Amino acid sequence: MNFYTVRDLRTHPKQIWEKLAIERELIITINGKPSALMIDINDENIEEVLASFRQSRTMRAVNKLRINAVKNKLDTLSMEEINAEINAVRQKKGSQND
Repeated sequence: MNFYTVRDLRTHPKQIWEKLAIERELIITINGKPSALMIDINDENIEEVLASFRQSRTMRAVNKLRINAVKNKLDTLSMEEINAEINAVRQKKGSQND
């Protein structure tokens, strides 16, 4: 995968778009750090690409939660503790909507 700076995108947009069409994905960096992923899409695959991206992002979030749960020993909660936590969050959300 190739990396391009945000300056490259600003000063040479045509070349970046041409590279994207060939390589199908690019990383844009800001101050040397990855900041954005550009992927080649079109009218026919936009919904499929978005669905895949969202599914991947969700799976990564769930995996992170699982890792944190094991690390913090939260995977040993009883059903009572789980339900109490759910109720506490629901009450907090309910009071925020008032």
